[in-house]
Amino acid sequence: MKSYRLVLVGFGNVGKAFVNLLINKQSELADKYMVEFVITGIATNRHGFAIDPDGIPPDKIVSIASRDANYSVLSKGAPPQDTIELINACPGDVLLENTPVNHQTGQPAIDHLKLGLERGMHVITANKGSVVHGFSSLNMLANEKGKLFRFESAVMDGAPIFSLHRACLPASRLIGFHGILNSCTNLLLTRMETGESFEDAVRYAQSIGITETDPSADIDGWDATIKVAAIATVLMDMPLKPQEINRRGIRGITPAMIRSANSEDKRWKLVCSARKTKESVSAYVKPEKVGTDSPLYSVNGTSSYIQFELDTLPGLGILESNPGPETTAYGLLTDLINIIKESGR
Repeated sequence: MKSYRLVLVGFGNVGKAFVNLLINKQSELADKYMVEFVITGIATNRHGFAIDPDGIPPDKIVSIASRDANYSVLSKGAPPQDTIELINACPGDVLLENTPVNHQTGQPAIDHLKLGLERGMHVITANKGSVVHGFSSLNMLANEKGKLFRFESAVMDGAPIFSLHRACLPASRLIGFHGILNSCTNLLLTRMETGESFEDAVRYAQSIGITETDPSADIDGWDATIKVAAIATVLMDMPLKPQEINRRGIRGITPAMIRSANSEDKRWKLVCSARKTKESVSAYVKPEKVGTDSPLYSVNGTSSYIQFELDTLPGLGILESNPGPETTAYGLLTDLINIIKESGR
């Protein structure tokens, strides 16, 4: 039985779901992969920091989280004062970085991941910003250190977007893709079709945790745009920043526009698209009316969909139905297991 020490940087809903997944899958992981996981560190901005080289019991982590208390009580010795101090001091084999996304720069997530690699850890993130703004430098550093950088949960939660291309589609080139990549806006548009106002739909999305108190990153298309940039950067080998993508959100979609589209047997969707040209990539995020002949038409609620066009396969689609923190947490777990399998340690 091999033991792996995990350092958790950022511990919101996804982090909590990840720890619960480790608890629920403990016996299965031990039986199938002969591994066990020990959490040696937790870093949060709001609820403190904790290090225990011998391992912090997952049930205690869950208990603290359920009480919205401070994790510093779980620290052996004086707790660190910030995330950088924790990464430097905490023994670990894998760092999982899940701090809030910075669409403009990818920081401070990139610095956390770089420091983890410098400290000899494999690194995993669900943070889209670090993938878009730090992909090249993080990959280069990971190669120099003989470690792996993985990020399956950065787009479409636990759906195998990146590992599909890495492991299952050899000798294929991605020419283009289109789809629905933002769960929040898809939910808002779906609810507006039932007659709900835009404002009420936003309040509902906030109440179930699909969007933040400030929903502008979703509504104005930034979340979808950075996902397009991540896919283009990684799978098309065409580095692209969100600022370079033609972006328009759904603020301008009115109830009258929804009713008009329905009368035409069409629906409004926030469509994400990118396609390679000879020397660059053309990409956009914008509302479009789609008809019943489009696979996007039947993608409802918080579901997402992406269709790839490859030189070997003209149309390959992936649908993810009603994702949540648990599906994102599963993406982190698949990265963790695949790192163990690929690294051989």
